[in-house]
Amino acid sequence: MKCFHKSLFGLQVKEIEKRDSVLTPKQQLDRLLRPGSTYFNLNPYEVLQVDHDATLDEIKKKYRRLSILVHPDKNMEDAERAQQAFEIVNRSWKTLENEETRKKCLDVAQEAKERTDHMKKENRLDEGIPEDDPLKYKHAIYVMTMKLFADMERKRQHLETRDMEERKRKREAEIDQEEQRSFEKEWAKNFEVHTP
Repeated sequence: MKCFHKSLFGLQVKEIEKRDSVLTPKQQLDRLLRPGSTYFNLNPYEVLQVDHDATLDEIKKKYRRLSILVHPDKNMEDAERAQQAFEIVNRSWKTLENEETRKKCLDVAQEAKERTDHMKKENRLDEGIPEDDPLKYKHAIYVMTMKLFADMERKRQHLETRDMEERKRKREAEIDQEEQRSFEKEWAKNFEVHTP
């Protein structure tokens, strides 16, 4: 029994060391600016490395720790990347600090879990899987969450583009109307001058 506790303790220490090793400034910059980070960084929980059920205080502590690690003043040799990473961390904190946007993020995470459970249930019926691997399950939820955040961002960008095009079209119509009025005014003025 004593041997089991020692090995369990050793595993826990290794996990803590592994987790803490990610907390070096260079590794955080690399994590936040890695290829594909545009999609990874849509999930503020992923950016701040906190669980979806973390309290606001826990999120704030993690935000402070990360913002210090990636702050441009602390990373003078890589200030440009540090500035980008700092903005990503700050944006994630602002998202989770706001109760309304945090709720939306939690809804996305919950939907990802529900969809993953639904897919798992369908696969179990089709393939007769006797037991699930918790790591694969957690990874499937992670992937689904990332996909849902990406879908949400694409919709937001689409709506933003459509809104911008609509404003541009309205502005062009206003300019056309102004030009038409100006032309009609000029024509009426010229017509009065030439009328006997």
